[in-house]
Amino acid sequence: MDMRGLSPAPVTAFTRDGEVDHKANAKLAKWLVSMEGVKSLVILGHAGEGTFLTEEERLALIRTYVEAVDGAVPIIAGITGEGTKVAAEEARKCKAAGATGALVYPNHGWLRFGFQKGAPQDRYKAIWQESGLQCILFQYPDATKASYDLDTQLAIATQEGVVATKNGVRNMKRWYVEIPELKKANPKLQVLSCHDEWLLPTMFDVDGLLVGYGNIAPELLIDLIKAGKAQDYPEARKIFERLLPVTRAVYHRGSHMEGTVALKLGLVHRGILDHATIREPLKSLGDKAEAEIFAAFDAAGIGRVDQLLAAE
Repeated sequence: MDMRGLSPAPVTAFTRDGEVDHKANAKLAKWLVSMEGVKSLVILGHAGEGTFLTEEERLALIRTYVEAVDGAVPIIAGITGEGTKVAAEEARKCKAAGATGALVYPNHGWLRFGFQKGAPQDRYKAIWQESGLQCILFQYPDATKASYDLDTQLAIATQEGVVATKNGVRNMKRWYVEIPELKKANPKLQVLSCHDEWLLPTMFDVDGLLVGYGNIAPELLIDLIKAGKAQDYPEARKIFERLLPVTRAVYHRGSHMEGTVALKLGLVHRGILDHATIREPLKSLGDKAEAEIFAAFDAAGIGRVDQLLAAE
């Protein structure tokens, strides 16, 4: 998979009564892949409320996305199953449904208790061998016990089937040490930042972005990637400053989980979704937050998609 660009992590659209809305999800997919610079769509992760869906819903959503993009980009599925065998079986079913890649989440028990040495490597190996899905190494924040040490990252990054790393370590001391080591160990490894809440510091070291932010402002993020690759700091800073009101309204909230709700509100404001229905345990942000988010888009000059299309 060529992920040297923007890989949005789309939200999952629901009907007003809480069922997966396949028509709305297909609309979102088609809009995102219509933009040059979008390299893949990564579904069923945190932004996509993937762990809130049944297995049947997850597989049906993969099929919807595969049909909607019609081969334009690969569809990557978040693999979240707890046990290694469970995750490998999940990946096999996702591959059968049409997925090309796997964003491999850590066993979430590790968030609390940490992991035993060798266990993460075995998780990736089992997923690759069972499914053949191209795997993305997912580096969790430094503040969690599921954040892999450098030796573990190096071992995974050099395993067969691992093509990229989604790095969200959120510790720049580690970033500046570990990213060069990963590239040295596997020069073909594609480095993707997922620091939605402050992208600018990572933009000059990456091949692309794998972010929920890609839902709501893909055009600007594509330009930000171009500026970063050109090592054009003034241009990158200009785009970053334009996005800052939206970044604050969506990601500088009390909980990162609120970001998913805010993304849906942003898509409503842009005219892609008709409403921002979510599933428990997510909660509505309320009218005040909705007004703040809408105002942030206006401040950033990010308009409705139908208005942009009419202007063109």
